[in-house]
Amino acid sequence: MGLMRELGRGPACLDSVGFIYFVEEHPRFLPVIEPLFQAADKGRLEVVTSSLTLLEVLTVPYRSGDLDLIHRYEALLTRSRGLRLVEIDHGQLHSAANLRARHRLKTPDALQISAALHGGCEFFVTNDRDLPDIPGLTILELKDFLSG
Repeated sequence: MGLMRELGRGPACLDSVGFIYFVEEHPRFLPVIEPLFQAADKGRLEVVTSSLTLLEVLTVPYRSGDLDLIHRYEALLTRSRGLRLVEIDHGQLHSAANLRARHRLKTPDALQISAALHGGCEFFVTNDRDLPDIPGLTILELKDFLSG
């Protein structure tokens, strides 16, 4: 079953790695992730992510001085149709701390999963195989949707 069929109409939360695969056109994962962005752009699927994603995707381009890549990520994350950033506020921090305490998550994972839950998402799309089961959220690993 393909990723889009699994997600339905969403909303779906996308981890930072999905944005990296899309923007940097990862040869193996672009065919899996690109339909998600196309559906969001056409208004058929809402994609949610934590504002932490902006920090995570900009780190390497800042390190290398790649201003074009910085601008591409900024545009995608702040001006794309069908994409909603969940800001990290006081409530998000409490939610993430609770998730860390209950599920022994790393801070970035707790913030992303908190964004998914606050965003009303049923699915969290990632490639992190170390995530525990979270009640009310189905973890989907992109590698499971690769062809061949």
